[in-house]
Amino acid sequence: MRKSTSGPSMSGPSTSQQTGKNAADDFGGKPFQQQTYVSESDAPGAPAPGSLTPEADLPRWATRAPEGEKLESTQYADRVQHDLSFVKAAPGVAKPDPILVADNITRKFGGVTAVDVQHFEIERHGITALIGPNGAGKTTFFNLMTGFDTPNTGTWEFDGKPLKSESPEQVARMGMVRTFQLTKVMSRLTVMDNMLLGAPVQPGEGMFAALFPARWRKQEEKNREKAERLLKRFLLWKKKDDFAGSLSGGQRKLLEMARALMSDPQLVMLDEPMAGVNPALKQSLLDCIMALRETGTTVLFVEHDMNMVRHIADWVTVMAEGKIVAEGVPKNVMSDQAVIDAYLGARANIDLGDDAALEKLEEEQHE
Repeated sequence: MRKSTSGPSMSGPSTSQQTGKNAADDFGGKPFQQQTYVSESDAPGAPAPGSLTPEADLPRWATRAPEGEKLESTQYADRVQHDLSFVKAAPGVAKPDPILVADNITRKFGGVTAVDVQHFEIERHGITALIGPNGAGKTTFFNLMTGFDTPNTGTWEFDGKPLKSESPEQVARMGMVRTFQLTKVMSRLTVMDNMLLGAPVQPGEGMFAALFPARWRKQEEKNREKAERLLKRFLLWKKKDDFAGSLSGGQRKLLEMARALMSDPQLVMLDEPMAGVNPALKQSLLDCIMALRETGTTVLFVEHDMNMVRHIADWVTVMAEGKIVAEGVPKNVMSDQAVIDAYLGARANIDLGDDAALEKLEEEQHE
């Protein structure tokens, strides 16, 4: 078995380190530790053959170790899961290091209360899943947190800063971005142009500044290079010159997520990221979501695919009729009888990736 050790390289800047800078830029611009895999059978200090670093291949590193090796830890996953293991599984429970905190949030449409959340927190650097039946208020809650809608009552803050009077644009500039259940792309712009719209620094956009290309051309090149790297990671590189309107529904989901990462967010909120995505692209998207966490980006996502939730979420929050009815680690939430009765169903705790569990289920059905 191989074990992971971390630390800076003692030699000069290497190619992998330079690549690492680009990879970090792709997923939030935050640095992360060099990870080197060392075989127990190797001589002390000898580099492991076929070692894999997050800098060299971030999505693969976040979910898979090199062939024949075991990935013992990652930069944030172990720490977040360890911290959350001491948190009581209860609605509205406080987290050790929350990045988003909301209190007494209500939203009414006529006589219907769509959202009634007493207290809600998201753990920093973690992957939190927000699940619940259709009409539970999940998307409305997203809209309230990101400034696309205004609650009737309540206060909420992001990284210690109040957001009650902030517009969606200001919220995004503060580091909290979101995608939509129904994708929002500029159909008559190319895929590359859609990506460049998400860049936070664009000095050439002003009418006067546009007259002096020398002042903004260098930044424009940086934005384009970053967009190219993200398009390659999301398997959209070959579509970069196509109109966004020609993309499939799943490809538009990928484009929207890639564009959101252009702004180097601290918190990414994904509204049903897997809806409409081709099964062949799902693993790539899952890898990219998990890789986000390993660069320090917090992820909150709404999803109905319980198999996905089970495998990538650190924490699960359940909404029903506008209220938070349960919270906890995925295993405990999916075993909660109240959650099963209200939303999941009797077969929800079966892992679709476990062949033995599926064979057992098939035997039960034939009995």
